[in-house]
Amino acid sequence: MNYFNVGKIVNTQGLRGELRVLSVTDFAEERFKKGSLLAIFNAKDQHLLDVEIASHRKHKNVDIVSFKGYHHINDVEKYKGTMLKVAKEHLSDLAEGEFYYHDIIGLEVYENDVFIGQVKEILQPGANDVWVVERPGKKELLLPYIPSVVLDVDVSANRVVVDIMEGLDDEN
Repeated sequence: MNYFNVGKIVNTQGLRGELRVLSVTDFAEERFKKGSLLAIFNAKDQHLLDVEIASHRKHKNVDIVSFKGYHHINDVEKYKGTMLKVAKEHLSDLAEGEFYYHDIIGLEVYENDVFIGQVKEILQPGANDVWVVERPGKKELLLPYIPSVVLDVDVSANRVVVDIMEGLDDEN
């Protein structure tokens, strides 16, 4: 079964079994809502157990969650430093033109039918995502995910068509 990261458990919160989670999902309200099913993975990416969200709230820049059946700090302290993941079957369908990161990472990037490289990772520095394109024999290319740069994304064809604006590629 495939799983995807939704947050890292960084600490406990209080004595009632709550955990502080640094979210790495665009869908925190959905992933951490009461009744959601998630899995806990250790630092070696080994599945530890499945959990059900009992409660969720935001506090400053972290999500505070508790799990059904875990009511005390002693029950959850051992999960500090682990990752919360969602199973692929629990992912929601997205609207036209929206993609999950795992759909984009690995796609081949082309400009005017010339192979540029492959999407290696996606950064979230601010206003828009930035796609890191690994290029053979060259430095990585950072492409902002904006309509004037990313012209077409075809996940089924494993292909992204881009228009690299002047100034984006310092090796040309």
